Amino acid sequence: MKTAVIQFPGSNCDGDALHAAQLLLDQGAQFVWHTEAGLPQGTDLVFLPGGFSYGDHLRSGAIAARSPIMQAVKAHAERGGYVLGVCNGFQVLTESGLLPGALSRNRDLHFLCRPVHLRVENTGTAFTSAYTKGQVIEVPIAHGEGNYYADPETVARLEGEGQVVFRYVDNPNGSLNDIAGIVSERGNVLGMMPHPERAVEALLGSEDGRGLFDSLKGALVSR
Repeated sequence: MKTAVIQFPGSNCDGDALHAAQLLLDQGAQFVWHTEAGLPQGTDLVFLPGGFSYGDHLRSGAIAARSPIMQAVKAHAERGGYVLGVCNGFQVLTESGLLPGALSRNRDLHFLCRPVHLRVENTGTAFTSAYTKGQVIEVPIAHGEGNYYADPETVARLEGEGQVVFRYVDNPNGSLNDIAGIVSERGNVLGMMPHPERAVEALLGSEDGRGLFDSLKGALVSR
């Protein structure tokens, strides 16, 4: 699975994203700077990593969502290509309109950095097929603005269409309906606040994030 990890000014989880991709998906995974106009030929997965793009000025992800590379990312998604946005990457996806809703300040207004438990709600996606429905996994979070919000109609649609794929067991940030991760209507774009790329080796305290990357690998093979 040819993987492009997008780098914005202020990204700080791009190295983790690249390491996980090279370890589990594509030894040739590469960085793509935000000013590029296009993605590498044959890209299968675009990975938008965590961090503080543009210092979180205006709103988290707001400026990055208007970077030149995002036109190529949107076109990639429209063609059915896979897009994974983690933490700040999730914020970029909502700001760019690739996913609905918004991420606001955590309920208690504190930056949170610790492992959390997630329940896998939908295993019928390219990102979750290696898990079992209802499985509880441990993945770390590191964010100050991870409180997911959307209007009632949007939340009802996400729930009704099975687009909520990860849910917090013990909600750390106030997200509506304990939402930790959602997919697009077509299921090819995933945004989540927790960091699966930081849970792929026992040395890191959990390997539960591997299931996401194993799912993606399987999805490409079955295409």
